Amino acid sequence: MMTGYITLLVCLLHLLITLVLSIDITYHVNEEDSPHTYIGDIAVDSNLSHPLTHQQHTLITFTQLQRTVESGSHLFNVTNSGKLYTTQTLDAESLCTYNKECSRIVKVAVRKGKTFMKILKVKIIIVDINDHAPKFPENQFHLEFDENDGVGTKKSLPNSIDKDVSVQNSNIRYQLNKNIDGVFSLITSNLYGNIFTPEIVLEKKLDRETKASHMLELVAKDGGSPPKYDILEILIELTDVNDNRPIFSQKMYNVSVTNSHKTSSPILTLSATDMDSGQNAKISFLFNQQTSNEAKKHFTLNKITGDIFFKQKFSYDNKQIYNLFVEARDMGSPSLSSITKIQVNVINTQNSAPLINIDFVSPLTESSTAVSEDSEVDSFIAYVMVTDTDSGPNGEVICDLKHDKFKLAKIDSKEYKMIVKGHLDREIRDHYKVSVVCHDMGSPQLESKKYFSVKVTDVNDVEPHFTKETFQFLTYENQ
Repeated sequence: MMTGYITLLVCLLHLLITLVLSIDITYHVNEEDSPHTYIGDIAVDSNLSHPLTHQQHTLITFTQLQRTVESGSHLFNVTNSGKLYTTQTLDAESLCTYNKECSRIVKVAVRKGKTFMKILKVKIIIVDINDHAPKFPENQFHLEFDENDGVGTKKSLPNSIDKDVSVQNSNIRYQLNKNIDGVFSLITSNLYGNIFTPEIVLEKKLDRETKASHMLELVAKDGGSPPKYDILEILIELTDVNDNRPIFSQKMYNVSVTNSHKTSSPILTLSATDMDSGQNAKISFLFNQQTSNEAKKHFTLNKITGDIFFKQKFSYDNKQIYNLFVEARDMGSPSLSSITKIQVNVINTQNSAPLINIDFVSPLTESSTAVSEDSEVDSFIAYVMVTDTDSGPNGEVICDLKHDKFKLAKIDSKEYKMIVKGHLDREIRDHYKVSVVCHDMGSPQLESKKYFSVKVTDVNDVEPHFTKETFQFLTYENQ
């Protein structure tokens, strides 16, 4: 029931994201497929060539934009004819996060001859395959029951982690084996989301004099096809034990903090209680293995007080949301623990200048391009994207290009196309210096400039001419 509910939420979220981004085409490709795997034909699937003749169809060309690591577009290659391929083996676990759609957007400029048609936004969904088995933190777990414990007594067991990012492949179910005499049973309780913790339940009265220990197996099996599994050996001995795990005051915390928050002041103090006494009630805090290394670079945790601090000041280009998973562990033997999730929303209060990125259709270098002198007015020569991670007016950007031969045309709030404004003649002038200027709407306004050069290439448009209309010369006969 829970899995179906989560799947429905994921589908609704996928639909919402698709609508917001105005995706033109969506493809699917399996992770771990070999490099240069064919994904699809953008020319066919976009229907741009449907009403055209074969001769007209050959005039349509496709140019991949933003071939950067940051955008993820470098993972794919688009040919001039619109064929889409992978450039390397894709790994969903390293590219994406758990329980979120694993996808990348590739932007493609479409031209008919030298005329700009449109920018296509192509989504490639990387399909997670079941390439990871569930994994317990250890191979054997030691557990103790008091022989006076009553029927119904519960004990927490370690939960396993599956590194696969899809809900189905990481959905873990538990099974108790070698429980021959039926002294114990297994239940699972939901911590949050799709994470369950197993607990063993006493079903019959224990007698230490009759049997001092029990050896069971806990099997964790994922929902993949075929499923993968891991086995934890459970050694149960009858004695007085630590039988209560720490409980956080909240299952989940949501904290908002500015990026200028002092590193000496905690952003949150966690609180957990344990109903045991003595050493069994002493609690220490630590980051659980689900906390990413990226998050650990920016946050520290006091293991005694539960205080969480910024490790260093945040710069404007850091991401804004971090998920921390903190474990409260008691000092019993064996120790028991529980996990809480903290979502930290870092609010950017700085105002930084916009960042301009220009992607030329015919680049010569990073800061120069070539344009044919027979290019028509409004011919597409470059794609301009502006990035400003500030919030509010500080993140609103306006760009301009003041030139008699070239101009900017707006595509979206932070996207432009650079087009030919006036007639070009290489014989009159073969080189231009151009600059794009962008500023935000903050107070004061911050401005960025991007300089580049345009080389006008020659076409055969000038006929040969004699130096004069008539040539006279003298000659003698018989010579």
